[in-house]
Amino acid sequence: MAYEYVGNLHTHTSYSDGHGSHEDIALAAIKAGLDFVVVTDHNVWVGGMDGYRYLDRQRVLLLTGEEIHDQAREPQKNHLLVYETLCELGPHANDPQGLVNAVAQEGGLSFIAHPTDPSAPAFDEDDLSWVDWEVDGFNGLELWNFMSEFKGHLTSLPRSIFYAYNPTLIACGPYPGVLERWDHLLASGKKIVAIGGTDAHATPVRLGPFKRTIFPYEFLFKTINTHVLLREPLTGDFEIDRRRLFHALREGNCFVGYDLPCSTRGFRFSAQGEKGEVEMGDTTGIRFGVTLKISLPKRAEIRLLCDGEEIHRWDLQETAVYTVNQPGVYRAEAYLRFKGKLRGWIFSNPIYINSR
Repeated sequence: MAYEYVGNLHTHTSYSDGHGSHEDIALAAIKAGLDFVVVTDHNVWVGGMDGYRYLDRQRVLLLTGEEIHDQAREPQKNHLLVYETLCELGPHANDPQGLVNAVAQEGGLSFIAHPTDPSAPAFDEDDLSWVDWEVDGFNGLELWNFMSEFKGHLTSLPRSIFYAYNPTLIACGPYPGVLERWDHLLASGKKIVAIGGTDAHATPVRLGPFKRTIFPYEFLFKTINTHVLLREPLTGDFEIDRRRLFHALREGNCFVGYDLPCSTRGFRFSAQGEKGEVEMGDTTGIRFGVTLKISLPKRAEIRLLCDGEEIHRWDLQETAVYTVNQPGVYRAEAYLRFKGKLRGWIFSNPIYINSR
């Protein structure tokens, strides 16, 4: 898979509770260097917006999805990111399993949004975490959400002001409970794809004399993104390219990258086995052993995990090679020191190694 494309999969416009237009988001995405961006307004699917947007010789593919939740439920829970249905499915919001089933029937993809989204009582912000974990059939989950992590810092007014004016200090990594949940789902035999997003709203906030946009689209699009790997390049035809991108997401041919400290473009996690070389999201057999290969665009701490347990760690390496002879779900993480702290940088999707 030689073709890598970077996008943001969780954004909002003024059609719901965002504060910009589709064109504002597309322009910010171009300036941030993204290849694609998906608008996911709350409980409204806005048709007719998909397509390429251009600025001089630069372009970005803007696509439309939806973030659906039961607006009548108190407190609010269970937000689902929905892609590629090309129709409104909000009427199914009161039944999470029914909603996931409806998405599948339409040929779409469903990802649990911000599985952990803590409350911020000082600002009357409720806990919006996912709670109905008996639901089955969804494609994946949002492993890392920038704005959910920001909410976790809003424990007092002084801290809130500090982080509002110092957003580069916010992101440290996915919530540990989300990583544990993902590993548990993977260990149970389910193929659950991890994506990353920002939950961008570009919300203007005033606290006494303090006035700030929390946070501009362009800034957020330089933070937590999803990098998609394709076997063929994008064509410039938005319908073909939309299908290619979402097919790769469905298969898990992607990884989550925190691009602010350093671009994560160029990361690769592959396995050499009896089927030749396979990539993230693929499956191979353990016969004759499997050699895992990790390559980073910059030296960092690399961690290799099997079934959620760390099996090896490398300090300040750009590449790592490790041979395994046991079946399992293998994934890689990379951590980079930034702003005085070791922070999550890259989280791969798994390679599945079976006993056959």
